[in-house]
Amino acid sequence: MPRPSTPILSRDRIRAAALEIIDRDGLPGLSMRRLAAGLGVQAPSLYSHFATKDELLDDVCDQIMATVDVSDFERADWQTGIRTWARSYRAALAAHPNIVPFLAGGPARRDSALRVADAVHGGLVRAGWPPKFATMIGASTKYLVLGAAIGSFSRGFEDDARVYNDRYPNLSQAHRLAEHADEIDQGSFELALDSFLHGLAARLADLPS
Repeated sequence: MPRPSTPILSRDRIRAAALEIIDRDGLPGLSMRRLAAGLGVQAPSLYSHFATKDELLDDVCDQIMATVDVSDFERADWQTGIRTWARSYRAALAAHPNIVPFLAGGPARRDSALRVADAVHGGLVRAGWPPKFATMIGASTKYLVLGAAIGSFSRGFEDDARVYNDRYPNLSQAHRLAEHADEIDQGSFELALDSFLHGLAARLADLPS
């Protein structure tokens, strides 16, 4: 059979191409026209698979959230559940930081995100947290993860010691941060997560039974 003159499209192929553009050029770099050109088709061809750009972005976010691990809320204690969730959530977002501003808007109707939220909330309530606290813990963990995934604290410093000499005496070693960025950022995330969990454990112990 002769090969089709127009490339065959699928939701998976469109989503993968869109994420490639976002990873490379950021959210502003994605348009349906540009996406279509990269796929070798006309923009109207995309709309038979995704009615709007936002629908496409929702699907991209849903794919990313599908990799987040909340299984320990079923098979372990609530602190292990949060730790596993937070680490895998951060890893998923850190792999695609340019999508974070759109994803941060909330789960909307994304199935994977709602499944994560349902597992987290259910696991916390079963562990003895009142529903209101379970909701706030879920939100607080999200804040911690989004902040860690959206950028690097350490890479924000110049590696030229002269920038800090004399004027900023308390930052005399700041020029070394970028060199050790991965180690510092990972350690900082774990420190924040440990402190968060220790504080929550104390709060749970103080709740009226």
